[in-house]
Amino acid sequence: MAGKYSNRVRATKFNPTGKTRKYPNLQWATLPEGGRVKICTSCKKAGLHLKLKK
Repeated sequence: MAGKYSNRVRATKFNPTGKTRKYPNLQWATLPEGGRVKICTSCKKAGLHLKLKK
């Protein structure tokens, strides 16, 4: 969960909940064996899909 808000917003009559759901950025990546898998972009940039074993 994410959605922090400042003290200035909290000091007003407006009552923010701050509960916004964040999802990972999933992308399709091809495996060296020929398959495909969905992984996050930070893992894809690090090349973890190349080291992934079935």
